[in-house]
Amino acid sequence: MQTERLIFSISQLNAEVGQLLSQGFPALWVEGEISNFTRATSGHLYLSLKDAGAQVRCAMFKGRASSLKLIPKNGLKVLVRGKVGLYEPRGEYQFIIEHMEDAGVGALQRQFEELKQRLQTQGLFAPEHKQTLPAFPRCIGVITSPTGAAIRDILNVLKRRCPQIPVVVYPVLVQGEGAKDQIANAIRQADREQRCDVLILARGGGSIEDLWSFNEEVVAHAIYTCSLPIISGVGHEIDFTIADFVADVRAPTPSAAAELVSPDMAALQTQVQRLFLQLHRYQQRRLQVAGEHLQRLQQRLENQRPTNRLQQKVQRLDELEMRLQATLLRHLHSQQQKLTNLSTRLQVQSPVRQIQQQQAQLKHWQQYLLVLIQQRLDKAHDKLQIQAGQLHTLSPLATLERGYGIVRHLETGQVIRSIAPLRLGHSVTTQVQDGSFDSIITRIQAVDPK
Repeated sequence: MQTERLIFSISQLNAEVGQLLSQGFPALWVEGEISNFTRATSGHLYLSLKDAGAQVRCAMFKGRASSLKLIPKNGLKVLVRGKVGLYEPRGEYQFIIEHMEDAGVGALQRQFEELKQRLQTQGLFAPEHKQTLPAFPRCIGVITSPTGAAIRDILNVLKRRCPQIPVVVYPVLVQGEGAKDQIANAIRQADREQRCDVLILARGGGSIEDLWSFNEEVVAHAIYTCSLPIISGVGHEIDFTIADFVADVRAPTPSAAAELVSPDMAALQTQVQRLFLQLHRYQQRRLQVAGEHLQRLQQRLENQRPTNRLQQKVQRLDELEMRLQATLLRHLHSQQQKLTNLSTRLQVQSPVRQIQQQQAQLKHWQQYLLVLIQQRLDKAHDKLQIQAGQLHTLSPLATLERGYGIVRHLETGQVIRSIAPLRLGHSVTTQVQDGSFDSIITRIQAVDPK
């Protein structure tokens, strides 16, 4: 019995084989050298990948090719990811590329990740080892190429923000043979000299190969063991190196690193002026409050007539005067000390002439305030002396000084203003200016009302 034949057309055969290939192979990574490269007007890329013993046809369609970061060319060794497929019209199997990268870059990237993992395990990236950048550095060190754009950008930023801070440049190669050793030696030299308070490690942007000197282990250990804070400004914002992870602070660009380590001189001057105005307003308020308090005390003194209470108020006034003066002097000294401390901290980056003028003006106002307070106190004291003299004139003791006496009943102590309660034989006491004497009534004589 003859079996029925299963006959495929060529198209059907190729379609079946293509399906088997696409299903039988997962996404693969393939490394090889580009040859026969062609870019079609449609945007698709066609090429062959070869090694020493074989080659395979490849295609990369426009959607994937438009996002390529490298420029494919014959002779370039690449690493590609994709799937095995079949070009059915010719019955040729091919490799459909979905991603392509420079094989050298890929190896460097793997080396980068391996070193990063190893150094992280050793603790070189630990946050607790990071140092804080100084707010007001006395000197800034820069480790970079002396001829590159990075040093120019850094110096321009530092000159604009705080030109009085000295800069020490440690010139090094930033790529190529010997660059890693020069960078590590410069870090160690700056650490030994201790001339700077902070170091900037910088270079401009470039490929991973260009930046590789900053991915070397010897550089990472030099950064880690350095006692000075280090800010890494290597490459552009999208570039990351091992130095960025080990450094105390990572800046996206060399210019940004210079901004982070330098105080803004204009902002500091504005802050000093604001503090001076606050101090001036505060002193005016204190003087006004002290003057109002003194006026209240004067009013209270004017309302008190007995000599003993007046003396107490005079003593209280003297005490308040001394306390007020001591308080104002202490406060002025404290504010002056604060201003002096700020001036000292800003000495290396603030205009000296302007600060000296402000200090002289502050001293003038201090002296002027002390003179005003002393004048007000002297005036109040003179007025108090006049009122004390007036009270003394009206005092009964002053009457005794003119020859008069005060007669009191000896037993009751009551002042005798009339003869009505007196009887013969009663005892009385008479107070004169310098003492008193006792008497017995032996005669009582009324005054004729006429």
